[in-house]
Amino acid sequence: MNYQEALDLMHEYTTNDALRKHMYSVEAAMRAYAGKFGEDVEKWSVVGILHDFDYEMYPNAPDHPSKGSEVLKEKGYPEDVRRAILGHASFMNVPRDTRMAQVLYACDELCGFISACSVVRPNKIADLEVSSVKKKLKDKAFARNVSREDIQQGIQELGIPLDEHIQFVITAMKSDAARLGLV
Repeated sequence: MNYQEALDLMHEYTTNDALRKHMYSVEAAMRAYAGKFGEDVEKWSVVGILHDFDYEMYPNAPDHPSKGSEVLKEKGYPEDVRRAILGHASFMNVPRDTRMAQVLYACDELCGFISACSVVRPNKIADLEVSSVKKKLKDKAFARNVSREDIQQGIQELGIPLDEHIQFVITAMKSDAARLGLV
């Protein structure tokens, strides 16, 4: 398992640019948190880049993420990677019993929401502040497909204060803003 193989697999399964950018944003957050927690940065990056790789082919639950997990198993990806990816979908009832799984769940919806907040701003993510994200979270009509409940549950499971988590993810996404289309 290495990052380039994971990236190639994601590209093989996903042609939608917006979905690719979402996976890049989650990868950026996973990479940053791996560094913060002293974990395997490449492994956590792989989890971020592959967490939705099967979504375009299998958009309906439980096919996503179970079909993708089958592909990853056939390709020899480790159990903890597959379980983290399965766990990001609550309906799979796979416990998020590792920090990697908790971080993926806590970052997935938030990355999508931060991207949505960024694209409507003149300077995109460059000057996005936590207060702006929190204000938009209260607006149920804004990015209505993003689950506020999953964001809250993820933060609770991760055990990091809301403001700190939002700022950390914004900073992580800023580090890859060009690839995310947020410049």
